[in-house]
Amino acid sequence: MSVQSSDPELAEFLRHGGRLAAARAAFPNAPGPWIDLSTGINPRPYPARRASPAALRRLPDPQETAALEAAAARAFGVSPDRVVATPGTEAALRALPRVLGARSVAIAAPAYGGHAEAWRLAGAKVVCVPRERLMQTAAEAMVLVNPNNPDGATGGIPDPGDRWLIVDEAFVETAPELSIAAAATPRTIVLRSFGKFYGLAGVRLGFAIAEPGLAARIGAQFGDWPVSAEAIAAGVAAYGDLAWAERTRARLAREAQRLDHLLVRTGFEIVGGTALFRLAAASDAPRRFVALARLGVLARPFSDQPTWLRFGLPKPKDWPRLAAALEASAR
Repeated sequence: MSVQSSDPELAEFLRHGGRLAAARAAFPNAPGPWIDLSTGINPRPYPARRASPAALRRLPDPQETAALEAAAARAFGVSPDRVVATPGTEAALRALPRVLGARSVAIAAPAYGGHAEAWRLAGAKVVCVPRERLMQTAAEAMVLVNPNNPDGATGGIPDPGDRWLIVDEAFVETAPELSIAAAATPRTIVLRSFGKFYGLAGVRLGFAIAEPGLAARIGAQFGDWPVSAEAIAAGVAAYGDLAWAERTRARLAREAQRLDHLLVRTGFEIVGGTALFRLAAASDAPRRFVALARLGVLARPFSDQPTWLRFGLPKPKDWPRLAAALEASAR
């Protein structure tokens, strides 16, 4: 079977991962339950406490949000006045074009597509350039994802001078030594995600880290109640549990290595990734995406790189079924 990256069976899944309802509709005969590997979310989430019934019946108190931001600030190694909670990193990155007011942006590519989309919607001129050419552009703002999504690339973070630099650290929790949050310049905004490493993406919690005045301006975009009671309860507990974070980093590294071995054994080449996802290449990647989907395994294809598929980590019980599906897709 010949399948192109423009095939209708792939089109729905080229924008981003996590489209299980679309997968069920596109592949109605696939066995369930689906193994969703299309996102880089920890399959063993933090055992967060839930918000109390009383907290769910009222609006979150600003002091509770401040306590969440203080807990995150301690984990990030910065002062609380530089941290603002947002309803997910996605919401933060879409607010930044309005806050910064820049009319042109350079984005280190390849990168998460939401950044370019946000700036285009704001009417800015968007150019996507290789990471090493970012500083050579004349754009008023620059975006760098570190570690990068989807290839996991890392590297030095430039001083933006009098321009704006947005550093998306959505996947840095697996390698916190890569974070520049504590050393960011006044013209740098760092974005951090909660849901990926802690496995609670549905909580919708993220953070922007910036100099205090700019942090306040970003926070104003989300009003007095930027995050939910559930997000506050989960975030305060998780960011204080350093032992869980250390154990989880070690486990994710082991499981990423296990996934590498499985992918290579079934005909893929590993071309990058982080401990939460692996980027693999195969000349027939579009065909294999469809073959896997027909077996109830959802990966992440790419329109601009048709030989790539990205795989998140499976749940513990799903390893044998994943191995069988990968072997079958190789035939």
